[in-house]
Amino acid sequence: MATRSAAKAHRQSLKRRLRNRMVRGSAKTSVKRADVAIAGGDLEAARLAVRAAISSLDQAVSKGVLHANNAARRKSRLFLKFNAAVAAVQAPPEPAARKKRETKPAAAKTRRAAPAKKKTGRSPTSGRKKAAK
Repeated sequence: MATRSAAKAHRQSLKRRLRNRMVRGSAKTSVKRADVAIAGGDLEAARLAVRAAISSLDQAVSKGVLHANNAARRKSRLFLKFNAAVAAVQAPPEPAARKKRETKPAAAKTRRAAPAKKKTGRSPTSGRKKAAK
């Protein structure tokens, strides 16, 4: 059997684990509901669902269940989906047939001269071995 302090710490960790699971689970559920609402196409319902999801993620961060960067990443992804859905609804329809733009005749490409070789200050034979006599 463990010491009394270890047993108490274990009991406390079990309580914290259950509490953390509740908070994390509700945050995940609200994010899933927001995703479904965004996919559904009803922007007003999606806006409310996204707002609830952001709130639950912030609450999980304040309780120490989620890391702040983790929640920020999830919120960012959720906002990207929501904004894309809003943009898709608000975008004007594309014209049926667009005229092709006339291209200008290509100008003759000028060829550049090769860069000059660097002068090292050595003679071309300075690195060779001398012949044995």
